[in-house]
Order: sequence, then C-alpha cells, then structure tokens
Amino acid sequence: MFHSDAGMSTLKALAKGRHQVMIVDEKVLRLHEHRLPPVQAITIVGSEGKKTLETVNGIYSQLTTMKADRNTLIWCVGGGITTDVAGFAASTYMRGLAFILVPTTLLGQVDASIGGKCGVNFQGFKNLVGNFAHPTDVVLDHNFLQTLPDEELRNGIAEMIKHACIADNKLFERFEILDDLSNQLKSGQKEALSLIEQSISIKIGIVIRDEREGGKRKLLNFGHTFGHAIEAAIGIPHGYAISIGMVMAARLSEELGLMRRSETDRLIRLLTRYGLPVSLPIETDKISDALWHDKKKNDNQIDMVLLTEIGKAQVVPLSIQRIREFLHDLRKYQ
Repeated sequence: MFHSDAGMSTLKALAKGRHQVMIVDEKVLRLHEHRLPPVQAITIVGSEGKKTLETVNGIYSQLTTMKADRNTLIWCVGGGITTDVAGFAASTYMRGLAFILVPTTLLGQVDASIGGKCGVNFQGFKNLVGNFAHPTDVVLDHNFLQTLPDEELRNGIAEMIKHACIADNKLFERFEILDDLSNQLKSGQKEALSLIEQSISIKIGIVIRDEREGGKRKLLNFGHTFGHAIEAAIGIPHGYAISIGMVMAARLSEELGLMRRSETDRLIRLLTRYGLPVSLPIETDKISDALWHDKKKNDNQIDMVLLTEIGKAQVVPLSIQRIREFLHDLRKYQ
C-alpha cells in the first residue's frame, strides 16, 4: 500500500509492535536520525559501487547477529540504490521477510520504490542479479526532498520526464511551462508535488497490467538500454545517463521513421532546461559491448522502447547489429 506524503508517524503505526530492523543509507541516517524509528540499524553506502552481492552478504551477517527471524519487519530507508539492495536482502533472507520501503530521493519516490524490482549489480553490469518482491507498504515523505542536492533532484526529474514521454503528453507540457521545479519540490509547493503523484500514477498503472515485464512494462525502459550502458561505462548519475539514453532512443525513433524530428527537439529542449545532459560524452564503441548484457536481449535482438510522439511509445525488437549501426552513425548528431 502507498502512503503518499506521509510523515514518520506512519512508520510506528505500520510496525504494529513487531521486531524491527532498519537498513538505511548512512547519509540519510546522519541527516534524519531524529525523524527515523529508534530501532536497530544496518547502515550501507548508497552508491552504485556498493550495490553488490558483497553488501547483501554483509546485511545477512548483521541480520543474523541481530537475531532477525520470520516475524522481523525490515525498514528499507534511502534512495533507489539503498531500497533495491535492502529489498533484495530482506526478500531473500530466511526465504523472505516483510519489508517496507521509505524512499528518500526523488528518483526513489517516483521510480525505484514502485513495481517490486529488487537487485544488485554484477561484474559492472546494472541489476544483473535480482528478483521481483513487493514491499508490504511504501511510505512517501516529501520532507526528505528538502536536503537533496540539485543533482539528486535532477536524477528524479529525468525519470519523471521519461514517464511523460511514454504515456502523457499533457504531463510533458506541464514540465515545459514550470519554472524552478527543483526549488518548488524542496519547498513542498503543491503543484510541484502533484507532478510526483502524476508520475507515480503512470508507473503504477503500467506495472499493475504487467508485473513481470512480459509486455507493456517494457515501456518503462525508455532510454534505459543506452542509459545503463553509459552508466556502466563512465559512472555518471543514473538520471543523467537516462537523459542521454532518452535522446539516443528518440534519435533512433527518428531514424526508423517512427517520430518527427520536432518531437526529439522538444525533448532535448526540456532536458537541457532542467540541467540534464543530452549528448554522449564518450565514443560509441565504449557502450556497444554492454548491449550484450542488457536484460531485454533475446538471442541477437533487443526490445527497444521507441517513441512515435511525445506521450506515445512502443516496443520494437531490433538486432544488435542494427543498433550498432545506429551508434556508428550517431556522431552526426553530436
């Protein structure tokens, strides 16, 4: 169950007197300890480099020391990386403990906390090991956004723009006319927070119809095939990589005759306005090999999510060779 714009008092009501353990990003604990439940805590580093099986093993060890059992409730508190790792650990320890997500970043609130995907990176590749496991509850407290640096807010805004690109042109238009969204989110202004609700609604609507990513849920991967490869190659923040990936996917949509260039230009203008990158900062051959490890690959094809216009997307199977040809020709846009 989603508890939207809930305060930390909600956590006490949800615990119902159970034994509790909190797995929390160390930065979040330092900034917000006074607002979090006074329970045993396992701190982790919420970075891509620590999103590993080694971190999960460390959590298992501490849960054992804390005598966690099948009745223990796990709080997963932090950004998307932390909730991915903590959710995976909770859902696999003793064949699965109940867990509640408390996403503290914009990216976590609009994307990572929705849909039941948990997991870790493996050998440098994004989310290669994981499962589908749903939390019993998700608690959204927008007050956490007040302490986020602008880079973290831009990460989340990129995913919100992605949701608009694949499903809602009207939402995209709202982004086009809003000014100073980051500060509006930090100050809790109603219109800005309503964008969060609308973005969440889009993702929930898709996930409900396709929980296991067999069909329509693949649309949520718009920008992610290229974005994950970029992220793995140069380690830029997730939202920044997805921003570049969305532009690349829009260019590919153009090249295949699916979408007008004017729509790609709209996307580029909007991303640039929010301080997100729109061009590939490395040679294309550095991301080409990562395509072989994409989770959407089927033999020698990848299900690419492409646009027909802003607000409408479709899945198009393309051979890896065709995608590599596009990457080779991409320099004409740089």
